[in-house]
Amino acid sequence: MGSSTVHSLPEEDAEPHDGPRLVERVRQRLANTGSAADPQSVAEAVRAETTGVAGHLDVLDALRLLRHEFVGAGPLEPLLDDSAVTDVLVTAPDEVWVDGSGGLRRTDVTFADEEAVRRLAQRLALAAGRRLDDAQPFVDGWLSGAGPHGRVRMHAVLPPVAAAGTCLSLRVLRPAAHDLRALRRLGTVDESGFALLEAVVAARLAFLISGATGSGKTTLLAALLGAVSPKERIVSVEDAAEIRPSHPQVVQLVARPANVEGAGEVTLRDLVREALRMRPDRLVVGEARGSEVCELLNALNTGHDGGAGTLHANSPSEVPARLEALAALGGLTRSALHSQLAAAVQIVLHMERAGGTRRLTEIGVLRRSGDGVEVRPVWTSSGPTADHELLTSMLRGRGVEPPW
Repeated sequence: MGSSTVHSLPEEDAEPHDGPRLVERVRQRLANTGSAADPQSVAEAVRAETTGVAGHLDVLDALRLLRHEFVGAGPLEPLLDDSAVTDVLVTAPDEVWVDGSGGLRRTDVTFADEEAVRRLAQRLALAAGRRLDDAQPFVDGWLSGAGPHGRVRMHAVLPPVAAAGTCLSLRVLRPAAHDLRALRRLGTVDESGFALLEAVVAARLAFLISGATGSGKTTLLAALLGAVSPKERIVSVEDAAEIRPSHPQVVQLVARPANVEGAGEVTLRDLVREALRMRPDRLVVGEARGSEVCELLNALNTGHDGGAGTLHANSPSEVPARLEALAALGGLTRSALHSQLAAAVQIVLHMERAGGTRRLTEIGVLRRSGDGVEVRPVWTSSGPTADHELLTSMLRGRGVEPPW
């Protein structure tokens, strides 16, 4: 029998395939063929672009690498899936940070280079229906989570606006589903604060929850709504469906941004008007950050007791000034705003965050003062203040005995 000659593969083909170069070749093949970046098309492109004999493990490794390039949030996906993470922040290819219950910390996740961060930011912007390029170097949008995390708010800035390189910020909006007793166990409120919150809900006092970003405003709001009588109908208006109170009668209306053509936007202001036609017992605005505050105050002045909302403010005393600025966007004058506010809202609850702990630190009562409205503190984390009788009279006027 004749002998057969075994021809070995060229050494360069026998080497493990270079990840970044393979990614670029697959991306180019998909672009040239007009194929979508779905799993089957990517797998076929990997087979076509892999030289030599590629085993199943080689293909799987390549697919994992390419998944980071074409699917979800790429290498950031495991961070978003962590229930303890609220924010994922990319400041450089080798600087990825997370924030959450343990505070801000750096992770060991890295990107290959600046271009990889830019590609991810642009892909996420496209998924959010937004444009991100040199002509539009910053973007803000919403991503619908495909994993255990809910919606994600994304913000990205490209250089040279971001001087050190592409910056990407992802905020995970997980449903806030704790009840008041759970917040008591977690230390968000102490026993006296817990009793006061129950009294405020029972008395159907309208309230605003103030605080900084990530201070726990939405979590407290959901807990308070869960304490509302099941005989009442709650209609909530939000940018994203965060409020998930444990309550049998909740209607959620969620705003929608405009598409890439600038059409189809549904604003919070639009939805507040719609909510008034849905027979609410309590009207809730997830966060008042613009002119919709005018509709909220109008609604709370039309017999809808016990309404609620949240807004950013450094302290309860600054809430009237913050509302002045927002109301001005809707054409409401200062005097009109203060008149509406005095009649519509009775209580301000203030949340603060220190490290990884979120706490209710102050409860204030809105009172007329001269030609405006001021917030008088009636309770702090140290206990009732000298003005606590202001809240006592409010509660008793609604047939609820104060807990002190």
